[in-house]
Amino acid sequence: MNEAKSFLDQIHYFRIPVTDLDVSVRWYVDILGLALRTKTDERAVFEVGDGALLVIVKADADSRGHFYVEGAPAFSVGFTCPDIHEFREYLIEQGARADSMEEEAGHFYFCFYDPSGNKLQAHW
Repeated sequence: MNEAKSFLDQIHYFRIPVTDLDVSVRWYVDILGLALRTKTDERAVFEVGDGALLVIVKADADSRGHFYVEGAPAFSVGFTCPDIHEFREYLIEQGARADSMEEEAGHFYFCFYDPSGNKLQAHW
């Protein structure tokens, strides 16, 4: 297989749909602690450390930012989280839905959901 020259440098942003933009903006700022860069009536842009931007977009009620594998939702966006155990407990205390902590060869991860039902993951 020939290796093609890549014209791409890095991922600039990820977009995920939300059903209520104002509620979601508050959640991503107040609960996840992301820095809001810009907001319009249609979307909001957040900075996530030094990495790619996260853009939430007001979308139809049945839109989700994840896909399905064998009928089960699978996350599309994963966040790096050095304090992963503390973060999971914090999300639960804030009333967010967080799945159980998983561990694989010293690598910890869990999935959680935003107010629109988008499945996200934190790992360390």
